[in-house]
Amino acid sequence: MKKVALTFILFIAAQFAFAQDAFKTDMKKYMELSGQLNTFEMLTKELETNIPEAKRAEFNKELKSSLNVLMDKMADMYMSEFTHEDVKEMIKFYESPVGKKLNEKSAILFEKGQQVGQEWAMGLQGVMMKYMEE
Repeated sequence: MKKVALTFILFIAAQFAFAQDAFKTDMKKYMELSGQLNTFEMLTKELETNIPEAKRAEFNKELKSSLNVLMDKMADMYMSEFTHEDVKEMIKFYESPVGKKLNEKSAILFEKGQQVGQEWAMGLQGVMMKYMEE
């Protein structure tokens, strides 16, 4: 009886581990399709300009490794907030024509968003100064 119970427990644990692996794989797929990895790559692209040319290849290798660790942690974070079914639906969206278009436009939107944010911050400085004066 103990062998049957142990076998059953191991079977259930294996099924759970497989389900979690599939969930994490889908989570990472969503993050790739949605452009999140590209966003981090855009944010870190300028970092390499601070590295001497002779060391850039090695730096980029370590940077890519660190981005993989970041994506793994981000996947865990998302998995704590969304179900596997939610993620499958998000993947469907990003595989649709409008989802693909959104992803294709992410770099342009990022650049334009930076400009809009800078303009807003400059305007906000004037508002802050108005209220900071005594």
